[in-house]
Amino acid sequence: MDTKAFKRSLNSSQNYHRKGFGHDAEVSDQMQSEYQSGLIQQIRDNNFTLTRGEVTIRLAEAFGFCWGVERAVAMAYETRTHFPKERIWITNEIIHNPSVNQRLREMDVNFIVVKNGQKDFSVVESGDVVILPAFGASVQEMQYLNDQGCTIVDTTCPWVSKVWNTVEKHKKGSFTSIIHGKYNHEETIATSSFAGTYLIVLNLKEAEYVADYILNGGDRDEFMAKFQKACSAGFDPDRDLERIGIANQTTMLKGETEQIGKLLEHTMMRKYGPDQLNQHFLSFNTICDATQERQDAMLGLVEEPLDLMVVIGGYNSSNTTHLQEIAIERGIPSYHIDSAARLGPGNRVQHKPLNQDLEVTENWLPDGPVTIGVTSGASTPDKVVEAVLEKIFELKACPVLN
Repeated sequence: MDTKAFKRSLNSSQNYHRKGFGHDAEVSDQMQSEYQSGLIQQIRDNNFTLTRGEVTIRLAEAFGFCWGVERAVAMAYETRTHFPKERIWITNEIIHNPSVNQRLREMDVNFIVVKNGQKDFSVVESGDVVILPAFGASVQEMQYLNDQGCTIVDTTCPWVSKVWNTVEKHKKGSFTSIIHGKYNHEETIATSSFAGTYLIVLNLKEAEYVADYILNGGDRDEFMAKFQKACSAGFDPDRDLERIGIANQTTMLKGETEQIGKLLEHTMMRKYGPDQLNQHFLSFNTICDATQERQDAMLGLVEEPLDLMVVIGGYNSSNTTHLQEIAIERGIPSYHIDSAARLGPGNRVQHKPLNQDLEVTENWLPDGPVTIGVTSGASTPDKVVEAVLEKIFELKACPVLN
């Protein structure tokens, strides 16, 4: 389908909304009371440091709610206010934070469920209101909802939309989109739906495999088996890797996206020569500013003397996981938790090691003075961070200072 033409027609529809509904002040007050924290603001104002008893907390200088996330949640709140009696659905989690999604459920926002690996849209009826989350939705989902006569509220982050525009440019020039991302992540599913021919690489190692295939050829069946779930229908590595463009899931590690881009640029230069590079390789900067800021802040934080690191965010949050990776690469004991409920009873923590299932660690807080680095993913409210810090102070028996 002509995805660009479809989006143009959708944008002109009276049933499609990309902006709020004029309830800004009311929603702002509500979100401030539910998600912001006086304690966290106090730490920000104190050079991102707080010492209470034997505990010193060092916050990353950029963390928590990004602009795109805050915008998406505010639009969801506005939607409920503007449509007080209509049935409201959301096609996926609004953001990857359990407390925020639970709050929407309490506001009688229904979540589309997945049955047998597919979203069940049969529950949606004409006249229903459907929210598209910050990660976006596939073209096919948007077309279905539009055909059903639904009111669509699109909270897709503009940075994600920027990536969609990039793959549209690839498609227009008959370039294959090489997307750095997770093939089963909602954002990458949406991005690939706007692409023509595409291949999704998870990391630098997979990109190196692709680069080697471009330069030296290889076992086509092995290639297709490796990327069977991560490429467009009818993909042929012997045909579709002659002209490539780079795109990315906005929450991936900035440094790795840049490495992949440079690797493939050099690969095409070696294959076709510098004078032919522009005919075989396209690159646009689609790295999200907020993701970059949080990763840069984390890189700064891990240079400080820390005894351990606490990373707070949803377990299915890609950007949170990448923050944890930075601490692990520095050899700092790191605990990824999604809420204060993971701490205790006693000196124990239920946390998610990188690429593993939840596990419990006993005696995770050492005796005596301790310096703890703290950051949170772009979908994590400050109130959740505050609750974690207060629990840590409680476990270390720190007095409340007036």
